[in-house]
Amino acid sequence: MTPLGKHQAHHIRSTGQACVLSDGICVVALPHLGPALWLGGLWLPEKPLAATGGKSVVNGIEVYSTKISCKVTSRFAHNVVTTRAVNRADTAKEVSFDVELPKTAFITNFTLTIDGVTYPGNVKEKEVAKKQYEKAVSQGKTAGLVKASGRKLEKFTVSVNVAAGSKVTFELTYEELLKRHKGKYELYLKVQPKQLVKHFEIEADIYEPQGISTLDAEASFITNDLLGSALSKSFSGKKGRVSFKPSMDQQRSCPTCTDSLLHGDFIITYDVNRESPANVQIVNGYFVHFFAPQGLPVVPKSVVFVIDVSGSMHGRKMEQTKDALLKILDDMKEEDYLNIILFSGDVTIWRDNLVQATPENIQEARTFVKNIHDQGMTNINDGLMRAINMLNKAREEHRVPERSTSIVIMLTDGDANVGESRPEKIQENVRNAIGGKFPLYNLGFGNNLNYNFLESMALENQGLARRIYEDSDANLQLQGFYEEVANPLLTGVEVEYPENAIQDLTQNAYQHFYDGSEIVVAGRLLDEDMNNFKADVKGHGATNDLTFTEEVDMKEMEKALKEQDYIFGNYIERLWAYLTIEQLLEKRKNAHGEEKENLTAQALDLSLKYHFVTPLTSMVVTKPEDNEDQTAIADKPGEASYQPPQTPYYYVDGDPHFIIQVPQKDDAICFNIDEDPGTVLRLILDPVTGLTVNGQIIGEKGGSSDSKTRKTYFGKLGIANAHMDFRMEVTPDKIILWNGAAQSTFGWLDTVTVTQDGLSVTINRKKNMVVSFGDGVTFVVVLHQVWKKHPVHQDFLGFYVVDSHRMSAQTHGLLGQFFHPFDFEVSDIHPGSDPTKPDATMVVKNHRLTVTRGSQKDYRKDVSIGTKVACWFVHDNGEGLIDGVHSDYIVPELF
Repeated sequence: MTPLGKHQAHHIRSTGQACVLSDGICVVALPHLGPALWLGGLWLPEKPLAATGGKSVVNGIEVYSTKISCKVTSRFAHNVVTTRAVNRADTAKEVSFDVELPKTAFITNFTLTIDGVTYPGNVKEKEVAKKQYEKAVSQGKTAGLVKASGRKLEKFTVSVNVAAGSKVTFELTYEELLKRHKGKYELYLKVQPKQLVKHFEIEADIYEPQGISTLDAEASFITNDLLGSALSKSFSGKKGRVSFKPSMDQQRSCPTCTDSLLHGDFIITYDVNRESPANVQIVNGYFVHFFAPQGLPVVPKSVVFVIDVSGSMHGRKMEQTKDALLKILDDMKEEDYLNIILFSGDVTIWRDNLVQATPENIQEARTFVKNIHDQGMTNINDGLMRAINMLNKAREEHRVPERSTSIVIMLTDGDANVGESRPEKIQENVRNAIGGKFPLYNLGFGNNLNYNFLESMALENQGLARRIYEDSDANLQLQGFYEEVANPLLTGVEVEYPENAIQDLTQNAYQHFYDGSEIVVAGRLLDEDMNNFKADVKGHGATNDLTFTEEVDMKEMEKALKEQDYIFGNYIERLWAYLTIEQLLEKRKNAHGEEKENLTAQALDLSLKYHFVTPLTSMVVTKPEDNEDQTAIADKPGEASYQPPQTPYYYVDGDPHFIIQVPQKDDAICFNIDEDPGTVLRLILDPVTGLTVNGQIIGEKGGSSDSKTRKTYFGKLGIANAHMDFRMEVTPDKIILWNGAAQSTFGWLDTVTVTQDGLSVTINRKKNMVVSFGDGVTFVVVLHQVWKKHPVHQDFLGFYVVDSHRMSAQTHGLLGQFFHPFDFEVSDIHPGSDPTKPDATMVVKNHRLTVTRGSQKDYRKDVSIGTKVACWFVHDNGEGLIDGVHSDYIVPELF
């Protein structure tokens, strides 16, 4: 194999994975890995070539050491992942390093060392880093190092070219505050080294001034007896230690195998002693205050469940929601009060008022839940307003105990589309009605919803939003959320400190303290020479008001600090910075104008000062590449960027440009079809759902017959559903619908929505038309209008497939054939005939094609300018990419 040159790429293939290494960038598509952390993985999927003499060499590379070192001090975890490898081959090889880390963590450092030369990562303001990133993308390279991965993780990937005989060391550092959840702190590591590693080690040291009460470690990939000899865990007093050091033989998946069984989650859980409900620690002028009282009676609660039963909840989502509600009803305490409100186009309530959770009432509620079925639209506003007014009224009329609390839990899978549907107006209504009296929790089911709106509304009403992933365990996710808020021990919690002694305090007022959680407040002391320090926590309990006082003697504290032999430096200051940034970013979600600018400036300032990769910063990673340094960017993907796997996006627009976006590649493929005006092409045909879409080509006015220069477009579309006996013809002039023989005609000047069972058509005046067949099939037709007296151009249409996940595996057509997952590899990027557009080799559907980097426009959101989409252009009417040849897709007529 030749050494990797400037424009050569090296392909690695394995089940369910693809890696394109080009100019030092590795793009990896991986199957879902679940909620955990993949660490120290070197991504080298070919079968090992040799495993002799205590060495494992895969594809010429030996990974001889992987170490994951975790130091946890007062819940603040500092994790360092180090992998060392050597190229045993006689040519240069690409080596790639992956770490999966929790979304809640901040990366703080990355270094790459090759033959003794170290390349450090630099944290910069995002805008500054972005300019370098855009340059890389325009050249057909993806320079982003961090991608959202699964539900709770982000994946950091970097690859580098290593010369024959050279050594490379990768080191990634990240930090996070471990949150107490159901009575435990959890450190999640995902282990997946991909080959046998001579020195593999996980080492966690935990220091907790309150003393450790329990410490456990388990691995999902290995039985406890096998784990036994490689794992050691111990704790006494304030210190705990977990070490996992499997020998090469213990790593083998069978005694004679050369592949590793280390593949899965490694989870460390612990809790601390709670003789007193609170604990304050001070180091170098910064303090942290932990509060989690035990043994208090539970405060009774009034809870209203506001459940979306619109048409899109049909099927599994509805069944899982009902299943979860039935389990939650079983868990309700008799002193609680409840009600259930269903919303679709209108609102249905189970009872007119709140009722107590007596066995009889719970039985009736169960019957009501079992009979829920889905229907119609989504009226979020009215559903929430009914719930809030009901809780307010119950309190005013003393229908519920004086010392009880109220909670609204809303579950929806879509956006408001009937009644008051403006997000900002719904937010205002809800905020005014709740008036800060109780929290709102919003659960967003699936991905077809405005999660930012749900989160923003929950945060400004002292609650939180949670995404419920569409998966087989959605009912367990819903139950798990309820368990977290099921047992409030205190309401109206306020943490108070001596006046004029503290500055830069993090959030110190909380509506509820729930059993199993913990309140954490941090800040700075104005006077470091204070001798003592007092902190009060006040709250309302189930039977009386409580004040917990914690007195801190600074001299004692200093003595205690001296015994901490493995604490990492200014950890309380970093904990304070982490918590402050996290809370500033939350506040920023609801801020506007100057307030938002101030919050952004503060969070950015701290992120840069403490070297955290947050949503406002990026880490610029430099690495050597063919005698010149190359730049890549590590960003924080964030919740809004969560994209479900496998939701590609396909469209045809302009001079028929077909664009296929492939999300797991972060890339797109495009091709043109050149045919005579009047020709009808089959775009989609699905024999199972009965859907077909055909398009007829038009040319320019007085069009040229020279196929090299002429421009053609789609001037007419036919959308039909055989099972529903429904047809629709769309032209730039009008839209005709047929239901059986009944015909309706609409113009593009209308704004109108037509709904019938399993179908909705919305015309947005002079812009576009949205057609949905139930949940899971949505098309958008975009209208392009040109100047009426233009000598050459005519009006034409663009066709966009926004959602196709309910279409069958038998779907075909020029667009339809790409609805199933397919893979492609791009390599050998080199200058083409046009200096601004490089050429490359693409392997797709077992064909090797020459493709050109170009760009097309996506007009779905903005019909006048459109947004640019970079894509690899396949020449000759898509030959080699489409099944068969393009003329196979010509059909005699529109229907």
